[in-house]
Amino acid sequence: MELLLLPWALLLLVTAPGPGPWPTADAQQSCSLRCGDRGAPCSCHPTCVGLGTCCADMRDFCLEIQPYSGSMMGGKDFVVQHLTWRGPIDSVICRFKESVQTLGHVDSLGRVHCVSPLLYETGRIPFTLSMDNGRSFPRSGTWLAVHPSKVSETEKSQLVNETHWQYYGTTSTRDALSLTWNASALPTNQVTIELWGYEETGKPYSGEWMAKWSYLYPLATNVPNSGSFSFTPTPASQNFQRWEVGALRIISSKHYAGKKDVHALWSNEHALAWHLGDDFRADPVSWATTQCLAWEKLENELPDFLEELPDCPCTLAQARADSGRFHTDYGCDMEHGSVCTYHPGAVHCVRSVQASPQYGAGQQCCYTADGTQLLTADSTSGSTPDRGHDWGSPPFRAPPRVPGLSHWLYDVISFYHCCLWAPECSRYMRLRRSSDCRSYRPPRLASAFGDPHFITFDGANFTFNGRGEYVLLESGLTDLRVQARAEPRTTPEGLQDRGTRLTAVAVQEGNSDVVEVRLAPGMGDLQVLLNQEVLTFAEQSWMDLKGMFLSMAAGDSASIMLSSGAGLEVSVQGPFLSVTILLPERFLNHTQGLLGTLNDSPTDDFTLRSGRVLPPTASSRELVQFGVDWAVKNASSLLTYDSRLLVNNFLYGPKHDPTFQPLFPEDITPSPGQETEADKLCGDNNFCSFDVAATGSLSVGNATRAAHQLHQHRVQGLKPVVSCGWLAPPANGLKEGSKYLVGSTIYFHCNNGYSLEGAQVSTCQANGNWSYPAPACQPGRSHTVLLSIVFGGLALVVLAALLYLLLQRRKRNTTPWTSQP
Repeated sequence: MELLLLPWALLLLVTAPGPGPWPTADAQQSCSLRCGDRGAPCSCHPTCVGLGTCCADMRDFCLEIQPYSGSMMGGKDFVVQHLTWRGPIDSVICRFKESVQTLGHVDSLGRVHCVSPLLYETGRIPFTLSMDNGRSFPRSGTWLAVHPSKVSETEKSQLVNETHWQYYGTTSTRDALSLTWNASALPTNQVTIELWGYEETGKPYSGEWMAKWSYLYPLATNVPNSGSFSFTPTPASQNFQRWEVGALRIISSKHYAGKKDVHALWSNEHALAWHLGDDFRADPVSWATTQCLAWEKLENELPDFLEELPDCPCTLAQARADSGRFHTDYGCDMEHGSVCTYHPGAVHCVRSVQASPQYGAGQQCCYTADGTQLLTADSTSGSTPDRGHDWGSPPFRAPPRVPGLSHWLYDVISFYHCCLWAPECSRYMRLRRSSDCRSYRPPRLASAFGDPHFITFDGANFTFNGRGEYVLLESGLTDLRVQARAEPRTTPEGLQDRGTRLTAVAVQEGNSDVVEVRLAPGMGDLQVLLNQEVLTFAEQSWMDLKGMFLSMAAGDSASIMLSSGAGLEVSVQGPFLSVTILLPERFLNHTQGLLGTLNDSPTDDFTLRSGRVLPPTASSRELVQFGVDWAVKNASSLLTYDSRLLVNNFLYGPKHDPTFQPLFPEDITPSPGQETEADKLCGDNNFCSFDVAATGSLSVGNATRAAHQLHQHRVQGLKPVVSCGWLAPPANGLKEGSKYLVGSTIYFHCNNGYSLEGAQVSTCQANGNWSYPAPACQPGRSHTVLLSIVFGGLALVVLAALLYLLLQRRKRNTTPWTSQP
């Protein structure tokens, strides 16, 4: 008789060992061409390390590298770890994404080296390794290509006084320019310093639109590798004049100039003012004005990308709290001193995380110290949206989606032309006008923390401390799934008590990568897994992943930004994980799970899979049914089982442990002394009081209180704000005021020779409308002139009256004269 197994059961048999004796790696089995494969009798999957099921040669074929990241500009030398090559060497070839090849080598110690290639994308780049001149590529690994601005300054050559480089020729200054670098980063005695130029050619938004770096010419050859170089620039020859954006590259002089994909140090990309021609140096303003007008003409012919950008948050508090859709702009960050070179007056800017779907454009939003949004319509310090998103966007490689560089060509160098090298900034600001926030809608927020306690998207709250794996959130809108693992707390004596804590959270949206954030075993620190492989953040705190971005902060907080605009914040709070999920408004009526049904009504938040709804007044004992109903199914689990404990307890064990007796608030009776201390610490915070009573630990209660306060702070920061939108000044007049939120007032005035027709003052009302429309300034005498005439006329009348009175008084005081007959 045939045994009919469910597909998920078959998967479990393949992916994890059964209870009892654990298999050992079979030396006859190899990981050659099998990295990531879980197949028996030995595994080449990352989870095999903790399970003890790896093939004996896994480290020889599934490669770990050091360093594991570098600029997408390439030229980084990395070493394959755990692989010592003593065999014959034909030629070492490193192949990235099955298409780009670089030449590697084996050093005197038998270590295998590769050099990262020049790429036009960021993110995790698969590579394979051949030790036989490309005949076979049985070994594989992953390289992390990073946005140039996110690379450590020690890994780049430095333009000394970079502003001077980018303004060279616009003033009378003709001083030498200097370049520095870390000489030990290039193991050579002499170096060549080259200029490379970047351009994008072909018809915009067509299949012909291409991105290309080109070697232009050497600045110097056979220079001593001393770590510094100075020179006085001379105009480049005419055939190089079309490149206005580029970077310097330093390589060993043993390579011919312009040789691709060799060990190198790159400078930042920058405006090549210093290499432009004599016409630029003779009259930079006229030259830049011509370029600005040409850019303006091109922009007017290109599609309007502004319409598909998201509106900016109305306030700084909203911008910082909406972490699923907006992230700090590193060029203006209040956490790093608010050095906002291009936005003076701002203290903080954010950029939209995701590029716009059709045009790959990006939004930028800047704010003053009082939280007011800065608009280009009011000031050149305003935030400017970008035709090319600074961080690029999948599938990358082609304009305008090349990270950093498309942005430079379409948004930055044009700013130099119009605003920095010529007085034509109004043209730039008209085409890069800021978004106001009239259509901005804050995301909805839900959290889980502490014992654990849950606060749903609609504000209902409850405590459920079951032991198992549970669905926090599911949404069919984008196939978004968020799952969590809850494990019993451990007392200082190593015993398990009746409370539980979240120890892992996993998320996937559609066919994106799976990211899991968990408490590292036995350490209490955060550990992040990508597709069940533990990540390291020793070199980079930001990663571009499939369908999401991942950011790590200070080792105790991870931010996950999904392509839908949803976001997760997972952090360590005391002995447990705290998770916050933010959902854009479009998820309304599209959620289910422990965090409720998002529909602005908490009455149906306790909805079971069947559709049955438990009442909001349900007791904590009744709500156990709700929690149990949302236990994860093995077939759809996103969580990782990479230890015997996890396999036995959660993979082969029930997803909800029915034998575990949860703790209920009504079961807790704190001791009198403990109650007094808890009251002092917790006040009216019931979550804090519960956890102090349940654990006997004030520190646990304090961590719960801090997590709850953080949730409340975010809720407060994301409160909707009414905006009436930007109000224009009248033609031939001006306005006072640049705030457009409810209660703000704008004052209007006319220039001399014009009179105000309409209201002089308009106030933003709660309904989102201005109390009065913007007035007009009509030709004619202004109020000042009319008042001058009126008061001048009155003065003449008064003067005439005074003269009359004086004459009358004089007449009365004079004796009349008559003749005698």
